[in-house]
Amino acid sequence: MGRVVSAGLLAFRRKPLLVFLVRPGGPFFKRRDKGLWGIPKGRIDGQDVLVAARREFEEEVGVNPEEVRCSDYLPLGSIRYKSGKEVHAFAFESRPFHFVRSNPFLIEYPPGSGRLREFPEVEEGRWFTLDAAREYMLEAQKPFLDRLEAWLKEHPESACPDEAGREDA
Repeated sequence: MGRVVSAGLLAFRRKPLLVFLVRPGGPFFKRRDKGLWGIPKGRIDGQDVLVAARREFEEEVGVNPEEVRCSDYLPLGSIRYKSGKEVHAFAFESRPFHFVRSNPFLIEYPPGSGRLREFPEVEEGRWFTLDAAREYMLEAQKPFLDRLEAWLKEHPESACPDEAGREDA
């Protein structure tokens, strides 16, 4: 099997600065929360990286990013997990939205039972402040937050017309 390459999107809002993260679904993550959240992402399957990132966002969140974004996509580069998996990320400034639903996947559960059960790829999605995101996010993905924060310091103006001067979340 070749190397695994994934792509995802990090939606953000300003005033206050919030980022949208998801928690994986399935039976193995039920009792875990901190250190588990991440950007909606998935395999690129031979597609252009940004095209795959947009597809995965819609599949995992149930929201078409083209319908909520109000900025260009900002490349955040890539990171590599200890397993060797490579993840590319893009950020975009977003209008408010809520997690809708995620595509399901099948897995033998309980293991060895011979029974296939369906679970959502993503159990939950929500907006986090940067501090909370750093507490809940996968360690390997935290550089994406640092890169976004550095870019925002150089680009303080909002691309969302309804966000200009907004003080509430």
